[in-house]
Amino acid sequence: MALAAVSLAGCAAPSLPTLPDTTPPRWENVGREAAPAPDLRSWWTAFNDPALDHLVDEALAQNLTLREAALRLDAARALAGAQGSAFRPQLGVHTFSEPAPDSSASYFQAGFDAKWELGFFGRAKSHERVASADLGIAASDEQAARVSVVAEVVRRCVELRGSRQMLVQLQEMAVASQRKSELVATRVRLRLASPQALMQARVEQANAETALGEPRLAIERARRQLGVLLARAAPLADSETGTSPLQIADTGIATLPADLLRTRPEIRHAESDVLKAAGQLGLARADLLPRIGLGGSLTYASKVIGHTRLSDADGIVTFGPAIDIPLFDWGARRAVVTARDAELSASLLAYRQAVLEAVAEVETALATLENLRERLDALGRATTGLREAAAAAATLHRLGLADDLDRATANVEVWQARMETSRVRQERSLAFIALYKALGGAPLPDDAIASPPRESPL
Repeated sequence: MALAAVSLAGCAAPSLPTLPDTTPPRWENVGREAAPAPDLRSWWTAFNDPALDHLVDEALAQNLTLREAALRLDAARALAGAQGSAFRPQLGVHTFSEPAPDSSASYFQAGFDAKWELGFFGRAKSHERVASADLGIAASDEQAARVSVVAEVVRRCVELRGSRQMLVQLQEMAVASQRKSELVATRVRLRLASPQALMQARVEQANAETALGEPRLAIERARRQLGVLLARAAPLADSETGTSPLQIADTGIATLPADLLRTRPEIRHAESDVLKAAGQLGLARADLLPRIGLGGSLTYASKVIGHTRLSDADGIVTFGPAIDIPLFDWGARRAVVTARDAELSASLLAYRQAVLEAVAEVETALATLENLRERLDALGRATTGLREAAAAAATLHRLGLADDLDRATANVEVWQARMETSRVRQERSLAFIALYKALGGAPLPDDAIASPPRESPL
């Protein structure tokens, strides 16, 4: 008997599949690295803005989605902590009444039942894998929510402050366009310009005034969305969100593509899916084999006569092996094995897809950052040229060699270049946010370091 138990205990769960590594050895679109990369766990501090840091901290503490994910993780931890109880000795108590076959008396029975399923054929290990995978899925979902909330808070702050700057610039642009329209109207009265020129100037003025509505709407939308992210019913005050535009300086990237396997929550989720599918396959295969355990009971029975007095009290003890052998079920168990095997293969493909999507997302963000840097350099050169032209027009005006219209036209072109520069800078900050969201950048939960490592296919 002991030899049989030892041999059965050796029937372990099937080995875990090896996850495919499809990450390239290096990033292709890193561009120039003008500065060290920010810490992946506090990347938003690269903006060097205390108001932004405070908003991120408040969102991490108050955001409702994060609190919901944390509670779901607590629930998964509670279930994972009790996962081994199914293969430990179980004790219960029972009572029931039963009449004699000839209905001449009835018996009241009470006793204790004990059972212990031994978890052979890999059943216990597979059950442990499923519970561990469920915990991993909940943990990756919580970290994914953390990554998303941090990125959204920073994004909305960038949009809010950028829209405020754009509103100021458009207001100045509208004033400049109005001045230009007035000067063209004067020229038309003096027969120095055509009516078509006046019509074009008024169209430009109308377009400048119409454009004011877009940043105003963007400001209101960003304020409201920040309030939701911070679990506030009222929008944030200007003093809380800050006023100066958020701009990111040139920065490098220190991570490698393979680091995504540890930092990106979507990949960790896919890895846990593989572990869960492997555990479910192990359970399905174990169901093809006998369930073996130990069982016993202590039962006390008393005869009830007329439901008024007790007599003939007896007790009995039973103990022995408990074996449940599946014989014939029309192929139902075998169908489950086939289904679980297909699900495991599908989860491996999903893992590979998650890695490919992560690499592509990071490469796209890197390429966008480099492209926007080049556009900023070009805009800087163009703006310098336009400012020199505006200064020359002002000098000619002071010398009496040019009128106000030439100077106003040059100023409008300078304002247009400045607005385009502000827009591209905002796009670059948004690309920076997209990069670190793709990398899975966010603070780790407080207990992440203390948590024991779980079984992984990696």
